Amino acid sequence: MTKYTLRAGLLAVSVLLAACGSKATTPDPNVQIRQAVAATLAAIPTVAPYPTFAPYPTSLPANLNGLFCEYGFCVGHPPEMAFYDVIAKQHPDSPASNTFENGILAAHNNSLFIQLIWQHAPGATDPIFLMDLILEDGLDIPLGSYNLRLIHDLNVLSSPINTTASPLLPFGAVAGWVCGDRAFAWKAYAPQDGTTEGLLQEALAKFRC
Repeated sequence: MTKYTLRAGLLAVSVLLAACGSKATTPDPNVQIRQAVAATLAAIPTVAPYPTFAPYPTSLPANLNGLFCEYGFCVGHPPEMAFYDVIAKQHPDSPASNTFENGILAAHNNSLFIQLIWQHAPGATDPIFLMDLILEDGLDIPLGSYNLRLIHDLNVLSSPINTTASPLLPFGAVAGWVCGDRAFAWKAYAPQDGTTEGLLQEALAKFRC
């Protein structure tokens, strides 16, 4: 082997290693969701005055005339609070966005925060793993064990929660369900106790996948 052949071989190996080293890795959807959750929570107002409107009655907490339909499912939401793509909002200069397989939506104002995440999970029989993901460590505390209920033809796990994510919205609820090959988790924060149950009921009344 001549020195020129050896140099050519070393150059080819160097090019191959450089190409392998620069190859982009597929982002972990769980990491993306956790980063998006943290960024969304940081956007919740902390200095706005405590809302002065009358609390919703527990039998009908909100009038959910809104409907979000995309990514192969539909879900209800308060008409005055439109859902937005959290991943796309946090990465406006990149193609990162929600997909059919996984994503995160949020809607919030000074008196309500709602979040919905989903993940492709073939074979999953319960959504606990995704409910654990949507709950913020050290901030969200489920009150008791998860309750399994049938809500509008969906087997739903849910629990009230207390949260310190925002001083204005200390009460809330978390819920999760499986539809097809995807798991869904829903969470809401509210200023008054007992107002999130109606939001969940009305949202699931319009849920389709």
